[in-house]
Amino acid sequence: MKHRLAALALLCPAILARAEDSKVHEHVFGNGLKLLVKEDHRSPVVVSQVWYKVGASYEPGGITGISHMLEHMMFKGTEQYPAGEFSRIIAANGGSENAFTGQDYTAYFQTLEKSRLEISFKLESDRMRNLNLKADELKKELEVVTEERRMRTDDQPRAKVHEQFMATAFTNSPYQNPVIGWPSDIANYQIEDLQAWYQQWYAPNNATLVVVGDVDAKQVEQLAEQYFAPLKPSTIKPVKPQAESEQRGVRRITVKAPAKLPYVMLGYKVPVLNTAKPEWEAYALEVLSGILDGGDSARLPARLIRGKQVAVSAGAGYDLTSRLSDLFLLEGTPAEGKTVYDLEYALLDEVYQLKNELIDKEELQRIKAQVLASSVYQKDSNFYQAMQLGTLETVGIGWQKSDDYVAKVNQVTAEQVREVARKYLIEDTLTVAYLDPQPITESAKPKKLSGVRHAF
Repeated sequence: MKHRLAALALLCPAILARAEDSKVHEHVFGNGLKLLVKEDHRSPVVVSQVWYKVGASYEPGGITGISHMLEHMMFKGTEQYPAGEFSRIIAANGGSENAFTGQDYTAYFQTLEKSRLEISFKLESDRMRNLNLKADELKKELEVVTEERRMRTDDQPRAKVHEQFMATAFTNSPYQNPVIGWPSDIANYQIEDLQAWYQQWYAPNNATLVVVGDVDAKQVEQLAEQYFAPLKPSTIKPVKPQAESEQRGVRRITVKAPAKLPYVMLGYKVPVLNTAKPEWEAYALEVLSGILDGGDSARLPARLIRGKQVAVSAGAGYDLTSRLSDLFLLEGTPAEGKTVYDLEYALLDEVYQLKNELIDKEELQRIKAQVLASSVYQKDSNFYQAMQLGTLETVGIGWQKSDDYVAKVNQVTAEQVREVARKYLIEDTLTVAYLDPQPITESAKPKKLSGVRHAF
């Protein structure tokens, strides 16, 4: 769930000015690579991220999870820098590096002292086109990914519920598949599958290079031209549209898994910035999420946890930056003596009130302040500034939208919040998943995850 910070002090004009005073420098090279640079001179460090427009939502049946698998294999080396050399070189230069795969992107990043940026460019440009994929390395990494899936999904009851929930909520949207892939697909990857996926998507004209930190934008452009501009582009065919089929009634599932506590998850199909017409609906849903779960004073913690005491945890979540239409989520764990059905009813009652009662001016302003505080707080980090630019650009919204967020959220009215609640939080698009706790045996206890390099 996406939780908002209540750090209202972050909204003071000085911090807002500091976060917004640096403009983004954009340059597109002849081979299609897009470079985005944002100068931030508060500390002598730089974050470099390479974003590829490919993730789990691009994958056809039979090879789900292959984007995540390729992310692992990207650390297995090239002819110039064999397996292990990438990480060793970054560490030797005092830096840190990692990668992550999502539904709509795969990204690789390094944080370094500002004078070491060239090292990042040298290594990333090499593996963008020259990855050395070997069958024996794939065999080793398959064991790691299989273990990662077991630890993070199969042995985690809430993660298992979420996976089954997404597979039920979506009929033909690729969001029905887990980022890590289904077990049978993982077990049957061949090196040829990885090679084809790499050749298809890992190219300069399918990538965005984002740099944020204590740098000079023009110098970064010159450095990027030296290392990335010579790379040959590929023919990238647009993915076919995969619009979700219309849902015509509530869907419910029960997942039985070893667990201490029951759990319930609800999701409504909603538009995002890429699909909302008119656009303000996405920002109204963002504010609605904050009303329910925007800090300790928001409705779910105030009413369901401390008030009615029907839940020990309750949350809401919405991501307006998905590539395709997504879900507005509600979830929680019932309090002792309460059932998942009691909590489901309480959550639905909160939705009912949003549809039928206008939020008052004071509450709306408080929630807006908290939503915006979270946005400004993230701008205090080089990494999250780069993350925002990379995400918006890669999912097709465009990095320029990062400048619109504060103004668009501030423009949302109480009537618009009620309108999106009435339009989208309806039973016909609702999916509900219940966790039915089973006894926890010694063999079912989660074990420590080891051998997995990335944290996303």
